[in-house]
This record gives sequence, structure tokens and C-alpha cells, in this order.
Amino acid sequence: MTNMTRVSMGATRADSAAPPTLANAVLRMIWEERRISRAEIARRADLSRSTVSDIVSLLLATTLVVEAGVGESQGGRRPIVLEFQDDAFYILGVDLGATHVAVALTDLRGQVLAWQHREYPVQHDADGTRALIIALCEACLASVADSPRRLLGIGVALPSPIDPRHPERIHPMALPSWKGHHGMEQLHTHFHVPVLIDNDANLGALAEHWWGAARGLDDFMYLKVATGVGSGHFIAGHIYRGASGVAGEIGHLTIDPRGTPCGCGNRGCLVTYVGSDALIARVQELFNTFPKSALRDITLTSTAIEEAALADDPLAVQVVFEAAEYLGIAVAGMLNLMNPAAIVLGGGLARLGERLLVPLRETVLRRTFVSAVASSEIHTSELGPRGVAIGAATLMLDAALRDPSLFPVIGAT
Repeated sequence: MTNMTRVSMGATRADSAAPPTLANAVLRMIWEERRISRAEIARRADLSRSTVSDIVSLLLATTLVVEAGVGESQGGRRPIVLEFQDDAFYILGVDLGATHVAVALTDLRGQVLAWQHREYPVQHDADGTRALIIALCEACLASVADSPRRLLGIGVALPSPIDPRHPERIHPMALPSWKGHHGMEQLHTHFHVPVLIDNDANLGALAEHWWGAARGLDDFMYLKVATGVGSGHFIAGHIYRGASGVAGEIGHLTIDPRGTPCGCGNRGCLVTYVGSDALIARVQELFNTFPKSALRDITLTSTAIEEAALADDPLAVQVVFEAAEYLGIAVAGMLNLMNPAAIVLGGGLARLGERLLVPLRETVLRRTFVSAVASSEIHTSELGPRGVAIGAATLMLDAALRDPSLFPVIGAT
């Protein structure tokens, strides 16, 4: 299966006379249209009505599709309308950051039904993090315990490149104390459902493509700015991962070769100017310049800096302005290199909206060819802090719509 990494798969394969590729296409068509007749499916897919009836019989058995009454006549007998059931299954999406764990429970249309979020020292406690993920997943499921819907699978967003050749590994620089192994197999063991994983920025991009600011765009970049900085790239309608899954590590793009040392071993990487630690350090450097800033009297966190900027604290505004300029340098390079239709900003800084976007756009205008800028727009995420978790759930949804055998009751007698 393309565009994802499987941790473990627990779904039953379809047992049907209909070719799986046809079942995939029909299921996707019903999902996209929401309501459609067998005759219309046959016409659009250029299939015989008997083939469509065989496939639909298979799908009806999954509870994904139901017959929802009669439609309008097109000159003959009024057709029976098929309707996709968004609430037939649950999906869990896990967003694992350097300092937090978040879980979204969604339906099959990306709607968040339950949400759990905890601050946690993820970088330093692998076992505790895995236990917390399971606990938050259970809490989400418990909030809808009376529903007949079933759990389809779990998508997991990790703050690390994921090499499809070695899906069990994570980059040691991303989570040093995890010893190079994410251990998400525990989710499959605990919940007995498929588990799919990918990089967090890739999944932020996936969520924006399906549900957010990049709907309808096949070429765009999603830029996540948080503790680290990463990017997800859609090219020709697909996530681009590179030869070994490392594409998008824009946080280690060199902004100043003589700049601050970075944990990667280089100097002047983008993350050393706009990552959470960099913002906090810069605030501390400027305390004497802004003696009346409210930031002097509180515990400094990236969230506190963002809130102060929203309240027009001059120190916070200055630090955000500087960060926007550095981001603009990186974004301008991406625009000149790849000419995406849009840049979508996610992560904590994205909540600052125009306070971030205005100086960022000004920097981009100074550093790009006019033709590249004219066809590219820069937005903040429409999905907010839940975007990456929604993207993780969408990874599972996309996989299931491509391969209906992942729905556990297909083929059941």
C-alpha cells in the first residue's frame, strides 16, 4: 500500500468474486458522493449492473453502505439510493510531539468525536509515553461507549522521519531516549486493529489536503513550527517522502552558516531561530530592552509567548517578527525551488494569524521571483491544534478507502 507505513495489520482480507480494485473504486465513489444509485455507479465506472450489484452486496454487509430510500426517476423505475455511513466505524488519530500527546477520535468523514491532550516529557520517557497514548485512546473510546460503532484502526503521527524500508525505527535525533524504536506495535497488541504511522508534518499536510486550507490543491507545502520545525510536501496530489523518508526536514535548512550550533551538528539551522527553545532564549536575551514586558514575570513557554503576542506585548511581538523573517527566508527558498500553489502554516505559531503572516509575506516578497509569489498563497491552518491528529486518523481512512479489506467485516458470512 502506498503513502503510508504499516506497523502491523490486523484486518481480514476480502473474500469476493469482484476484483478488489473495482470494490475500492466503488466504495470511494459512494464515499465521495455520499448518496448515489447503483445505476449511476455503473454509468460512471463503466461497469455492468450485475458487477455493481455484486460489489454493493459486499459493501452492504460491512454496514458502510445502506439503502436509503428511492431517488428521482431518470425515465424509468425510481432507483434505490445507496448512502455512505460516516458513523459506521471510529478511527483514532495520535499526535505525538516532543512535549505532548494528543488523540482524536473521528468518524469516517474526519469529524472529531472526542479529544484528549496532555503535556508530557515525550522526549525523555518512551515507556511512559506509550502508556499515556493507550490511556488517552481508551478515554476517547470511553466517551462514546454507548455507540454501536467499532474501531477501524489507529493512525500515529511521529516527530521523526519514517523510512518505509525500516518502519519500526525513528531517527535518534528526534527522540534521543527512545533508542531508535517507536514501539507503536503496542497499540496493535492492545487494540487488535491496524496501526499506520507517518511523520507529523506529512500528516498535517494530509489533513489540510482533505479537510483544511489545501482542499483541492495537488501541489502545496505544510510547514509545522513547534518544538521542532518540519514540512510536508504534496506534489501532484501525493505526499513526497524522498528516497528514505527524510524529505521535509526544513528545520535543518541552514539560515546562517555561522549561526547558533544545532543539535544536528550544524550551525544556524532554521530550528535554532524559530523552534520553541529558540523563541524562549530570544525572549530572555531581550528582557533588558523591554523591561515592562509581562513575559518577565511568568514561566516562559512557547504558548506563553504566543499569548503575549496576541495581547500585543512588545517583547513578544518583536520575537514573533524576527521568527517570521527567518521563516520567510525558508519559505522563499521553497517557493523558488518548488513553486507550490500554497504554503500552509501549522503548529503553535500559526495561531498568531496575521501577526505572523504579514512580516513573513513581506520577507517572501523580497526574496522570491515575482512569478513564483504571484501563484502561491500563504495561509495558516484551518484545523488548528487538532490538525495533525486529524491527519493521523485520515491516514487510516485513506488506506481503508483504497483497500476495503481493512474494514473488518468485509467478507464475513
